[in-house]
Amino acid sequence: MNRRAAPIVGRTTAVHGPGSGAGNGPEGIEAVDSNGSTAAARVHTADGDSVDVPSGGRLVFGRGPDADLVVVAGRGLSRRAGVIAALDGGVLVTNVSRTHALYAVGEAYRIRLPRVEAGAEPVGGWFVRTGTLEVGSQAMLDDASPLRIEVVGGADDTLPGAGEDRPAGDATLLPLRLDPDTKVFLVALMWCRPWLVDPTRTTPLPRTPEIARAALEVTDAYYELERFDSDPAFRDRLSARVGEHLKALRQKIAERGLVRPGVRLSDEVVAEVLLEYAVITAADLARLDDPAWCTRQEDLWWTRER
Repeated sequence: MNRRAAPIVGRTTAVHGPGSGAGNGPEGIEAVDSNGSTAAARVHTADGDSVDVPSGGRLVFGRGPDADLVVVAGRGLSRRAGVIAALDGGVLVTNVSRTHALYAVGEAYRIRLPRVEAGAEPVGGWFVRTGTLEVGSQAMLDDASPLRIEVVGGADDTLPGAGEDRPAGDATLLPLRLDPDTKVFLVALMWCRPWLVDPTRTTPLPRTPEIARAALEVTDAYYELERFDSDPAFRDRLSARVGEHLKALRQKIAERGLVRPGVRLSDEVVAEVLLEYAVITAADLARLDDPAWCTRQEDLWWTRER
């Protein structure tokens, strides 16, 4: 892997942050330079080189000559593949390719960062507060040659909002996160279950009454199942409750900008977002066989209101 800019100095160079006076790369990306400020992130390449990115700096990587970090990859990586941005409290990795997906891999996760839709701007991304992660195309991961990103500074709890909505002990923050011990999580899981089982995503998604019935099945609410099948008024009430959770999911997706403006949040679009951003994953299917989790859901749905 090679870098556009000055020769390697001590095999470590730096990306200048805003206001440094360094030349700008494409679209305002700060150019790589050998005189950097204190690093907030360090990007390691497969051939042993590294690039320092200060707070506020951004680094474009890809296989094209106009990238700040040129990656030698035979397939599956765009000329401008992604951006690594050093923000206050961590590092954000975003896919800017319109043709290829990127993958972010850590100790306990593997996240697919989808390609940008034609005519749209990049949205979302993967934010890391501490530690390291690997980023690259599928081929780069298969060849054990991904970029390795190290968060040097880590999170700063003195920054405004640094402690807000942060899962305890979680080094990464998804654009959207659902607590598994909530009713909306069960609704989302039942909504996405057909596509978790069918990777081709051709199986029709359940509609509101079907999701409501699935919630009864998961929570072993056999008496309510009989009522659901025989009492239209009860069926309509429960379906309306589920409908409120579906509405809340659509609102969360819209508020976080996970789809481009103007896109209708159909069932299929919402399920795609929940899966692409790993809000719901195949691993969550195991919860359906977990008696403790099912009991907690039963309490939520039938014992008390939440």
